[in-house]
Amino acid sequence: MTHLRKMMLEELQRRHYSEATTQRYIRLIERFAQHFHRSPDRLGPQHIREYQAQLFTVHKLTPGSVTNHLCALRFLYIQTLKRPWSIADTPYPKKRYRLPTILSQEEVAQLIEAAPTPFYRTILMTLYGTGVRRTELTRLQVSDIDSRRMVVHIQGGKGRQDRDVMLSPVLLEELRAHWRRLRKKSVWLFPGNRWHSGDHPTDTKTPYHACAAAARCAGIKKPVYPHVLRHCFATHLLEAGADLHTIQILLGHHDLKETAIYLHLSPPFATSPACYRQSAGLARVERQIRTGEIDESATLRGGRFSSQCRNCFHRAQPSVDPLDPYQGPAGHRALSHCRPRRPYR
Repeated sequence: MTHLRKMMLEELQRRHYSEATTQRYIRLIERFAQHFHRSPDRLGPQHIREYQAQLFTVHKLTPGSVTNHLCALRFLYIQTLKRPWSIADTPYPKKRYRLPTILSQEEVAQLIEAAPTPFYRTILMTLYGTGVRRTELTRLQVSDIDSRRMVVHIQGGKGRQDRDVMLSPVLLEELRAHWRRLRKKSVWLFPGNRWHSGDHPTDTKTPYHACAAAARCAGIKKPVYPHVLRHCFATHLLEAGADLHTIQILLGHHDLKETAIYLHLSPPFATSPACYRQSAGLARVERQIRTGEIDESATLRGGRFSSQCRNCFHRAQPSVDPLDPYQGPAGHRALSHCRPRRPYR
């Protein structure tokens, strides 16, 4: 271990960074040094700018991956080498926000039923039934399953935060059957090695393999990976009538803005009577503009068109919430969190 590597490792440990972040930062700094065939303490801002450009043009990395490289370099130069760092010289790349892939409840049922092994089936049901991340899934222990309160304790999740998620009766029965199938009992809910009898948790790639194998057997053409089931968990809860703040707590999001993306993915919000009325009101105003009944230039001055448009949309807004949780899609028969429930009074 070089002196610079030891210094950076100590700085990461002093700040109590997670093991995954520590390993990733060390690995990214190694790639940076190997690219220029010299120690990072002999490289400057010009080399960082050149390296950042090549990450896009040569390696074809996404903006998120390039940001991870810059975060590692920023930590090295500021915290370890105590050198100045200019964000203007090395700006973070602009991200492209895409809507995630969502499976219908029928597709999720097909995916679970097409799992090639019972172990993969249990993993898929746990991912979809609790909405946990793949790393949180692999670190689940048997003691985290609370059958009395019907909750699953997520310990040490993203941001080192704990939370509780619901445990459906069907998922509990599946987990009990999974526990009986294990050859060697372990503290881990999903033990590692080939026969699932190790003293360590399963690898974080195992949920990926489970999703890919089940999607291939089910004939699903959409890209399916563990986080897709997390998105499906939240979207189907929203369609069943759950409020956004509850979903935020279950997912472990820090900001409600992260959870608000599921408003764009839930069909009831796009097909509600309010949306239809708003579309009809907008079409009526556009027809009046085309026929000359309303002067379009008045919109820029806040004139007659603006008042008519406001009146139109005020009339389009319903007095009550048009979404009825009892008219939502049928719940998945394997897990109970998708079934419409009576809202709290």
